Amino acid sequence: MLSKRAKYAIKTILFLQDHPELMPVSAKLISEREHIPYKFLENILRDLKTHQLVKSVRGAEGGYTLAKDPAEISIAQIMRVVDGPIALIPCISERFYEACAECEDEKTCRIRKLFAEVRAEMVPILERPITTLASEIKEK
Repeated sequence: MLSKRAKYAIKTILFLQDHPELMPVSAKLISEREHIPYKFLENILRDLKTHQLVKSVRGAEGGYTLAKDPAEISIAQIMRVVDGPIALIPCISERFYEACAECEDEKTCRIRKLFAEVRAEMVPILERPITTLASEIKEK
């Protein structure tokens, strides 16, 4: 399941992408427009800034802007920044692998095979640029 934190981070990046005329955008405005609790958003923005997906501008007219072209940002990047691994079980994660304590043989584990297949289908979609995904959603 997608965490609220990841959902709000994605909504924030999409908002910044969709409103370049407002940049820099205050956290308060993002919070109000996207219905994200302000304090929660501040923490998310801090993580996005640390991982160079957004940057902040100080001052009375300050706020947040995208730190890179939206075509270089993927949903997978955002999810990894705020939640860590995308894999539904740790033994199939490519970046955060952990063996399952109860597993006797990963090569024959049916659960692992099933979720490896799910991950193999899901991750390429999440790795697409957010601009591509946003335009595909608008078309449907």
